[in-house]
Amino acid sequence: MEIEKKYLLDTIPFDLSSYDKKEISQGYLCTSPVVRIRKSNNKYILTYKGQGLMAREEYNLPLNEEAFNHLIPKVDGLLIKKTRYLIPLEDGLTAELDVFHDELEPLKLVEVEFSSIDEANSFTPPSWFGEDVTFSNKYHNSNLSKLKQS
Repeated sequence: MEIEKKYLLDTIPFDLSSYDKKEISQGYLCTSPVVRIRKSNNKYILTYKGQGLMAREEYNLPLNEEAFNHLIPKVDGLLIKKTRYLIPLEDGLTAELDVFHDELEPLKLVEVEFSSIDEANSFTPPSWFGEDVTFSNKYHNSNLSKLKQS
C-alpha cells in the first residue's frame, strides 16, 4: 500500500546540492490500471498501481536494463524525466522533491510517504510546501505523461 501526500512547489527556497538525488526516467505502458516502467539512477523497475488518490495498492518488480529499453518504445505519451531530491523532515519522514525536465519543466512536486492513513491525515507540511494536490489526479505522473504535444 502506498500512502502519500503531494504538494505543488513554486520555488525552491534553499540549495539542493547537499541532498541525495536520483535521476529518474519513467513511462507508462497503461494508465488505467497504471503500469509503469522506471529507471532510477541504475535501478530498473516495473510498477503496477491500483486506483486511489492518497492511498492505493502498489507492486514493484525488478527489471534489467535490456527489458527497460525494450519497453520504452511501447510507452504511451511522454517518457517523463525528473530529478528527485530526498530531503529529511521531522519524525523520520522524507520529502521527495521532483524537479521535472523537458516537456514538463518548470513543474516541481513534493511528495511525502506515510506508514498509515492516520499519519498522513495528521501531517503538517513545512512552510516551503505549496498547494496540497493530494486529491487531484491531475498531478499523478500517469496523467502528466498524457500531456505530450502532437
